[in-house]
Amino acid sequence: MNLLDYEKEHLAAVREGLPECMVLLKKNSAFPLESAGTLAAYGNGIRHSVKGGTGSGEVNSHFTVGIGQGLTEAGFTLISSDWLDDYDRCRKAAKKAFRKQIRKEARAARENVVLYAMGAVMPEPECDSPLIFGADAAIYVLSRISGEGSDRRPVPGDVLLTRSEIDDILELNERYERFMLILNTGGPVDLSPVSEVGNILVLSQLGAEMGRALADVLLGRAAPSGKLATTWSAWEDYCPDIDIGNSDDTYYREGIYVGYRYFDTVGKSAMFPFGFGLSYTDFDVSGLSVSLEGSKVSVAAQVKNIGGHDGKEVLQVYVTAPEGTLTKPWQDLAGFAKTGLLSPGEQQSVTVTFDMADLASFDGKRCVYCLEAGEYIVRAGTSSAETDPAAVIVLNEEIIVRTVRPLFPGADFEEVHYGRAARAESTEGLPRFELDPACIEPVEVIYDDVAADTCAEGTTESSCASGEPGKEAVPPEISSLTGEELAHLAVGHFSDGFFNAVGNAAPHAAGAAGESTSELEDKGIKPIIMADGPAGLRLSKEYFEDEEGVHPIGAGSIPEGMLEVLSAPVRKALTAVTRGKKPPKGARIKTQYCTSLPIGTAIAQTWNTDYAYKLGGIVGSEMERFGIHLWLAPALNIHRSILCGRNFEYFSEDPLISGRMAAALTRGVQSHAGRGATVKHFAANNQEKNRYYNNSHVSERALREIYLRGFDICVREAQPLALMTSYNLINGRHTSDSRPLTQNYLRTECGYKGIVITDWVMHNVKNLGERYGQPRASRTAAAGGDLFMPGGRIDYEHILTALRSGLLTRRQLEINAARVIELSKKVNSGS
Repeated sequence: MNLLDYEKEHLAAVREGLPECMVLLKKNSAFPLESAGTLAAYGNGIRHSVKGGTGSGEVNSHFTVGIGQGLTEAGFTLISSDWLDDYDRCRKAAKKAFRKQIRKEARAARENVVLYAMGAVMPEPECDSPLIFGADAAIYVLSRISGEGSDRRPVPGDVLLTRSEIDDILELNERYERFMLILNTGGPVDLSPVSEVGNILVLSQLGAEMGRALADVLLGRAAPSGKLATTWSAWEDYCPDIDIGNSDDTYYREGIYVGYRYFDTVGKSAMFPFGFGLSYTDFDVSGLSVSLEGSKVSVAAQVKNIGGHDGKEVLQVYVTAPEGTLTKPWQDLAGFAKTGLLSPGEQQSVTVTFDMADLASFDGKRCVYCLEAGEYIVRAGTSSAETDPAAVIVLNEEIIVRTVRPLFPGADFEEVHYGRAARAESTEGLPRFELDPACIEPVEVIYDDVAADTCAEGTTESSCASGEPGKEAVPPEISSLTGEELAHLAVGHFSDGFFNAVGNAAPHAAGAAGESTSELEDKGIKPIIMADGPAGLRLSKEYFEDEEGVHPIGAGSIPEGMLEVLSAPVRKALTAVTRGKKPPKGARIKTQYCTSLPIGTAIAQTWNTDYAYKLGGIVGSEMERFGIHLWLAPALNIHRSILCGRNFEYFSEDPLISGRMAAALTRGVQSHAGRGATVKHFAANNQEKNRYYNNSHVSERALREIYLRGFDICVREAQPLALMTSYNLINGRHTSDSRPLTQNYLRTECGYKGIVITDWVMHNVKNLGERYGQPRASRTAAAGGDLFMPGGRIDYEHILTALRSGLLTRRQLEINAARVIELSKKVNSGS
């Protein structure tokens, strides 16, 4: 295989950080191995390694080194081929039955089988086959895949282990002194039946170089140094009040008590808590010191490697806020810092700094962010379950940090309130600091629009617009554009049909997800070209060009996960359809191989924003190479429930680490002139079932403190060039149609300056429920959304009809168009 120089460079940079994505959950002295020898390698992940999730997460890389291949390359002799052959036969039979069942279910539901199959995941089958003993060491690689369009289930072969998996893992653990359970998963699985295993590694899903990176870690050439960004526990331990999986309505009754906030508050111990992760070595954290300057708190410590291997450690700082009028979680993550690679005996000073104003809670009754009076306990440690009080910040009077408008007035509903579990803990003798209220100047946000917004489903665009569209300046040349030209600028390039949603909707880049209009190129307004793929760019591997544009070859624009559930004849026919045109004889076939990156959750597990920035830079470089302007990533929705099928693509259950990682990736992408990131899905997109029409019922407080906060952090730290709204509704309103979200929160409160685009709206997707309709391009435009994607004739007509009837103001359309034109000039000029 002949790799180009850019591929070699990018793959080497990715591989260097992969051990930081891995989380060592349990260890004894058995690993790392001194050398490669005979290895009893079992589990579905040996031959069926999962590099990432399905759907938009798939990346067409030049190659992928699976786990079996990586181990063989490293010199291991695998002695388990008979077991692996048996498993392949079991899996093949199960896959055949699964495909048949999916097609049957799609026919019964009268749905398009490709749409119905999107994200559908077959639970791993039971497979009984004798194990072989006598190798130098043994591993069991347990793989799970999930993806866009379908949620996970708490059943054997998915969240739960199968009987045969449990039996094999326990027998290997008993018979082999050197045995490791390796988890090639995108999210938690219930490990309670195998908790006695002495060595457990969350490998995660790490892209093209995963197999080689695992071999490096097993042989001690690199050390795992990741920390969990999501709590792992037994299935029954998770919050019982989380509502997920209903077609029409999802109620966020748990409020702000997501992930570790729930576990810590109610006093429930997780098997492996948020922020937890071991290393081959051990560390000592000492010399904690806390200082307060104005409203900025700094926590410093000495971290020393006291073990026998190289490694990295993360200092985590949490704060326990006083409970006053508002209930509070036991603690919130306030900041973190990771050491460099420390050799045995080496130490490093690390400092975590945060602003007390960022800890303000939202009071929905007064619509203010506030710091209530009382004692704020600053805590430091190496996981959420291992934090010790380090100092007390005393606030003698309440501080109103910011006064805002309600986003969804009257939409609050009753949440479950969890009282803090009693703890025997003293702060006596700790350093105490008094926070001067004058250090935080209260801010009252001033909005351009009138206060009310009543744009609910079924109302007119004029009511969505809330009167005056705003005071944004519009260049004079905009006034010369016709209504038809403005309408073209409000929707994506016309390419009607289903496959707009899954790639190949951009005539200027083979396999790209879409682009803005080409209708105004004679006026110097060039299209903005967008590519999907949160784990790297998703483009067609091969294509050819002619006078009509670019044409992908094969079905490279369609995610493999959607194709594999189809019968062979249907797959063949579908591939023929999506080719568009056959390459003529003698046509020059071009290639575009993109680097496959770790999934979002794995990136978050590094707790290393420098590595995230580096990965963003790799994407930006390949965007330049392949002519892409906007990367439709990163995705930073919260891991509200471990069942969400798309969690692999998201970072964490915590908004701070989500926002910081998204910001770092964004800065990396945008360090390349004319290239931009598109943060998504804005917001509360936390389940895949009926995702186009599901209504998330969320309190204002939970929305602001948990589900919007990561976007706020990313916008303030990185200013992404684009932001994508989510499919779902929030409190009865499609997110793309919500002016309070788009204009009031995003642009006014957060200071966002980029364009807002919709997710890829498909008008032929069936609503599983009867309650809510689709978003409409005219309502999106009236709400201040700039681009309705991927764009179709029907969307263009909706804009024109609303404009001509006066339901959509020309002024608002001009404001939206001005932002699109400005971005087009920026990315096409490379500025």
